[in-house]
Amino acid sequence: MHLQRISLVSRILSLVGATAALVLLPGCVGVKLTNLTPYNLPENPSQIYTFTLRAHPTSSTIDAATVVPHIVIDGQNFPMKPSPLGQGIYEFDYQLPAGRDEMAYYYLVDFTVTGNGISTPNQAYTGVTRAKVQHRYVLSLESNRGPVGARVAVLGRGFTPQDVISFDGTAVRTAYESSTSLSFFVPAMAPGRNYQVTLASSAGTSPIGTFRIDGTGVVVTPSELHLTPGQQQSVSFIVTNPAPAGGLLLDVATDVPESVIMPEVVIPEGQTSVSVSVQGGKPGSGSLVLKGYGSGGQVTVPVTVGP
Repeated sequence: MHLQRISLVSRILSLVGATAALVLLPGCVGVKLTNLTPYNLPENPSQIYTFTLRAHPTSSTIDAATVVPHIVIDGQNFPMKPSPLGQGIYEFDYQLPAGRDEMAYYYLVDFTVTGNGISTPNQAYTGVTRAKVQHRYVLSLESNRGPVGARVAVLGRGFTPQDVISFDGTAVRTAYESSTSLSFFVPAMAPGRNYQVTLASSAGTSPIGTFRIDGTGVVVTPSELHLTPGQQQSVSFIVTNPAPAGGLLLDVATDVPESVIMPEVVIPEGQTSVSVSVQGGKPGSGSLVLKGYGSGGQVTVPVTVGP
């Protein structure tokens, strides 16, 4: 009788233990879900966006073959397919309806847990996430260094005529060509150091990267100008290195704008010099100032316009 009681208790404890295991199993094991989709999706012409999920079983009691991921997006349930990016990664291509730039979604994964000879279906899911299409984004600078006056392209899309490039917070000359084409001219700032480059617009400020201004030599001939009103004289600008792609804009200004009439100075791409015609205006005296060159950061050419 004593042995029978022990046998009966053992069976009861075994049954209770098995039941506890079945109750605890779903809470102890599962599938870890990692959303690999960025919150901001760069706009593309087809309006098709890829959602990517990593589903990793946390226990050997889960058969990987039973893991079936779905994405519920805008209230619709879609199955996901294995991604070529690697094992356990799944993706789904969703075409956004016209006129939309935002969507809400979450992931739902079905899987089976096997324990004590019993297979139990289960699910794992994420919280609701929102993704937004970025009509404007900047990828990078065409180059990260160059001399004063060099024209540098900014790679991206969604540009507007109001966009302005800044170096350490100082706005520089910016050229807008199209929504996918923007460039700037390296400003006449101290060479030999890096500057933080940002893009500013009505939508806010976006960091682009760093740019290093390289120093270069320049020779201006003649070194002094004496003109009469209406008289023209050729002035040459010679730099050390060939002008980069897009040409080299020289920042030439004057403190007597009514006395000096001259065009913009741009050394053509691949060339090391350019000559422009300077014409005398009203009588006066002052200077032409080329910024960004010389030991003091500028080169000065005295100008006198007299009768």
